[in-house]
Amino acid sequence: MSFGFLGIQFGFALQGGFMSRIFQTLGAEKDAIPLLWIAAPLTGLLVQPIIGYLSDRTWSPRWGRRRPYFLIGAILSSIALFLVPHSPALWIAAGFLWILDASINISMEPFRALVADKLPDSQRSYGFVTQTLIIGIGTWIASNLPWLISQMGVSDGAPTGVVPMSVKVAFAIGALVFLISILYTVFTTSEYPPEDMEEFEKEKKQKNKFVSDILNNIGSMPLTMKKLGLIQFFSWFAFFTMWSLANPALTEHIFKTPVPIESAYNMDVPESVIAFETANTAFQKASNNVGRYMGVYGLSSMAFALLLTFYTSRKRINRKWVHMVSLILGGIGFISMYYIPSPQWLTFSFSLIGLAWGSILSMPYAMLSSSVDPKKMGVIMGIFNMFIVIPQIIAALGGVNFAYKLIGDETINAMIVAGISLIIAGLCNVLITNKDAITYNPKEAI
Repeated sequence: MSFGFLGIQFGFALQGGFMSRIFQTLGAEKDAIPLLWIAAPLTGLLVQPIIGYLSDRTWSPRWGRRRPYFLIGAILSSIALFLVPHSPALWIAAGFLWILDASINISMEPFRALVADKLPDSQRSYGFVTQTLIIGIGTWIASNLPWLISQMGVSDGAPTGVVPMSVKVAFAIGALVFLISILYTVFTTSEYPPEDMEEFEKEKKQKNKFVSDILNNIGSMPLTMKKLGLIQFFSWFAFFTMWSLANPALTEHIFKTPVPIESAYNMDVPESVIAFETANTAFQKASNNVGRYMGVYGLSSMAFALLLTFYTSRKRINRKWVHMVSLILGGIGFISMYYIPSPQWLTFSFSLIGLAWGSILSMPYAMLSSSVDPKKMGVIMGIFNMFIVIPQIIAALGGVNFAYKLIGDETINAMIVAGISLIIAGLCNVLITNKDAITYNPKEAI
């Protein structure tokens, strides 16, 4: 039932690893990149609560409750993934990011609810960690695609303002994997019907309750959910900073190959044209390597999730302490980027970040699902997404630029800000006191 997340993560990894590169290739200034990314959190803020609410009120004997949304999102996401690297202008690429992120969110939110729908409380840590394992596989493979395709002989060079063919091929492969993996889940996974079908049909017929229901659920969210929201705020501020600024930060600070500015070259002189093309190809190859190293955090999260999968299938874990330690280690990974002497050390940095990522994708959802009404799981998961998208919106509207420039003008300082933010998120775990959220003993459930 979680296999479709492989495709979703192909979409997210290609978006997270290479969207800033596409923006830079199309002429975006590095300080404008976070604002161009605002499409991602804004669409999540709007789409996820709506899809969660609608999927809670959907039932088809053939298609179930969540699967129709998987399928719609997969078709739209695959189309957007294929088209985005072919954007001829910056504003078109930004528009495709809106479509892509909205479509991915249509598929993603019901996947979270599906795990909670189908698994008893005793298996939810196991279920969300297994989902994280699949996400890690997708992150690693997708992040390596442009580099791998380049190694196979596909060109990294391209005229000014044109995305290289290696990136276009990678996004096309991602679109295909997205669609196939979602179709696999749709056609091989069954769903449980509502326990009380008569009451379910009665609730479906009630109209004009959408906004009031959303607001009521926001107003009555459990205290544990609010505390988890604070942790999520600092966690996702950190990762948005990485996705939007890692490419300019690392190509400049680690690889010493910043994106060339065409106005700095006399394009009427053949030697200057050659120099520009050489610098641009070097930037594109460095960007391939940034994506490849970013894939390490997917591999690391996969290994971490694998260990947790084996452990949580047999014994209980303290979700609070696992999440705290993982986030702090991830913060150290971000900060280490400023000090590493060569690109090879990025493997170490992103390995630590992967521990945080693996925990972010599992522990908060396991803690939350043990603290809310199962009948409202879809809408609650959608509302919980607010604590993911609000920090990203704040970061995109200037928060990340303001924060890192308090340290210095170099873009690498954004990675230090991400590290500090992740450490704060880890320390906020001391606020979680709900025993059901912190741990669940499988033996006590038998």
